[in-house]
Amino acid sequence: MINQKSIGSRIFDVCNYIVLGLLVVVTLYPCYYVLIASISDPVEILASNGLLFYPKGIALYTYKEVMQSAQIWTGYRNTLIYVVSGGLLSVILTVTAAFGLTRKGLPGKNILTFMILFTMYFSGGLIPTYLVVKGVGMLDSPLAMIVPHAINTYNLIITISYFKSMPYELEEAAKIDGANDYSILLKIMIPLAKPIIAVISLYYLVALWNDFFNAMIYLDSRNLFPLQLVLREILIQNNTAAVAATGTADEALAYAENVKYATIVVSTVPILCVYPFIQKYFVKGVMIGAIKG
Repeated sequence: MINQKSIGSRIFDVCNYIVLGLLVVVTLYPCYYVLIASISDPVEILASNGLLFYPKGIALYTYKEVMQSAQIWTGYRNTLIYVVSGGLLSVILTVTAAFGLTRKGLPGKNILTFMILFTMYFSGGLIPTYLVVKGVGMLDSPLAMIVPHAINTYNLIITISYFKSMPYELEEAAKIDGANDYSILLKIMIPLAKPIIAVISLYYLVALWNDFFNAMIYLDSRNLFPLQLVLREILIQNNTAAVAATGTADEALAYAENVKYATIVVSTVPILCVYPFIQKYFVKGVMIGAIKG
């Protein structure tokens, strides 16, 4: 017999749908606005007030200007280098550290785990970290974007939890067959840990893609700037060249705003394209890594 929902339950469900729907709208509308504004005519956008629901005069010349900017493509190249190399290094270090910290009989394992957890709540701060980066000679180099933050404590904790959730009998059986720790890690643990590896890879890739603060602190050479730092400069700079191109200050301001919108779209689309391919692992990996221990 199917249980019928009470009137109170139905009202509660309707209220939930309404609240969640409003949250979706509030969350997605800014993204939608930037996309629509980036392909609209700058002058018409300037003349309109309030919400924007559809393009007002299709104009793609701001995208043409963004695509022709050497600064944007240099930022793209640098960001891809930092994301690929930094993400690979971070995942390797996180997985190997988690595997080592879950080995039974490891001397000082509890002390090492405590020291790692301690850094999650207390750190040396920006100035000591800067002095360390400068002292080891990584200042104003690509290594400054990759090495100092190679391991995230939270990612390490959920990876440790995931490894602990695996049956220890698998490892014992492998050792009986003559497998060493390297074989166990490469042939057993990593194939079974694909969901959590996908999750931490997503975390690392998004963090590296969006990182501009570390670049602002550690990098001086403009040819090393990542895309997000280039975007930041575009968002805060005064586009004086637009005045000469458009003739009036108001039109120049509108044109500069549309260039900013187009730059935001160009810099955001790649990471949005990657997410759907690993989304199926996301919830599963987080739940297993966070709950099981």
